[in-house]
Amino acid sequence: MYDVAIIGAGVTGCSIARELSRYNLKTILIEKDNDVANGTTKANSAIIHAGYDPVPGTLKAKLNVAGNAMFDKITEELDVPFKRVGTLVVAFCEEEMEEVRRLYEQGVDYNVPDIQVLDKEALLEMEPNLSDEVVGALYAPSGGIIGPWELAIALAENAVDNGVELKLNAEVKDIKKLDEGYEIVTASGNVKTKYVINAAGLYSDKIHNMVSTPTFEIIPTRGEYHLFDKSEGDKVSRVIFQAPSKISKGVVVLPTIHGNLLVGPNAEAIEDRQGIETTREALDFVAKQGSKSVKELNFGNVITSFAGLRSKTPENDFIIEESADAKNFINVAAIDSPGLSAAPAIAEYTVEILKELMGELEENKDFNPIRRPHINFIELSDEEKAELIKKDPRYGRVICRCESITEGEIVDIIHRSVGATTVDGIKRRARAGMGRCQGGFCAPRVMEIIARELNKDITEVVKDRNGSYILTGPTKEN
Repeated sequence: MYDVAIIGAGVTGCSIARELSRYNLKTILIEKDNDVANGTTKANSAIIHAGYDPVPGTLKAKLNVAGNAMFDKITEELDVPFKRVGTLVVAFCEEEMEEVRRLYEQGVDYNVPDIQVLDKEALLEMEPNLSDEVVGALYAPSGGIIGPWELAIALAENAVDNGVELKLNAEVKDIKKLDEGYEIVTASGNVKTKYVINAAGLYSDKIHNMVSTPTFEIIPTRGEYHLFDKSEGDKVSRVIFQAPSKISKGVVVLPTIHGNLLVGPNAEAIEDRQGIETTREALDFVAKQGSKSVKELNFGNVITSFAGLRSKTPENDFIIEESADAKNFINVAAIDSPGLSAAPAIAEYTVEILKELMGELEENKDFNPIRRPHINFIELSDEEKAELIKKDPRYGRVICRCESITEGEIVDIIHRSVGATTVDGIKRRARAGMGRCQGGFCAPRVMEIIARELNKDITEVVKDRNGSYILTGPTKEN
């Protein structure tokens, strides 16, 4: 029997798994898909929010600022790309400036560091490509950008390296209450555990309802984005928000951690928990709103558009608590924005709840917070490149020309403790296929490498989730 079972391997579940690996517990992380970070985590704005805007008294307000402060240490330990580029909330009229000043006062109350209100002149000096219609802004230098799936993958890898078991392709079908603990019925075998942490994202209400009367309902909320080629990446150097409305922080324009430009999202409540298709209407709206903030956005340089889903409730706050009628069952649900920013603090908060239930936990003296770095070949000096190629010639073979990703990098990430097994798994870890051609040239070679390294037939290699086959057989015989 396991001590703790975590359901859901998004950034929240992976953060909790890594935090629990600090203790001598038998912990398992259960995920319905064939990889971690395959849901909300892989399709969001990738912003580490400063923390000035959550409603006072909420968990979001408590955990956003706390989580933000933890990212320098965590990303250094886990070798995850992260930059504190700062965030701006721009106003286009005096009424919106009143909202900016309110957010400033709230940010001061929340101890958000070094925030300030800028007038138009100071704002345009900082970001000259903003619209001439701006009148001022709130500036929060502690805001940042990150690779969200890279963070979740690194958290999972470090957790596994420190003793956590990862169970993929294990959709939860049912949960049975036992005299002591629970039996989780999954698509790939049952798991008995004393404690359950429900971090199932869009499905967290469904998971909770397996052991309890319904107490909350998740409302899937879709957001759609335009991702631009790196030629547009210098249009802004900071995250550009618009003064927020009651339902959304508005369409954002921001640089990505890898030098692209991202514009989005909208916010649309839908019923389909897998409804990640894009719509012309929504993408046109995102383009129009993004162009309100930044002049001369060239949408001819969009390399892909995509949609992501967030887990919202009408109460608009995180749910992190033991279920009222299911002992030792902890819900970590409704983790929408700023969930990514708060993830490290959510993990600590959840473990504190677990300690209240279990008693003081024995520390894992062998816990190692440092993840083995991933080699970014393109960032090495010429001397370092030559030395690495001498040791392993595969680093001299470029597979993805857009991003200059080598065969050596791809092989390395396949054989890590939470290694890539799919084309998109490679894409998220090593960026092969992230460039302007979006895998048009490198995908066949990536598939060949996956098949070779995992001893699979190439027709078994999928794009992303199970069933997303690319090849089914030859079109003609030789």
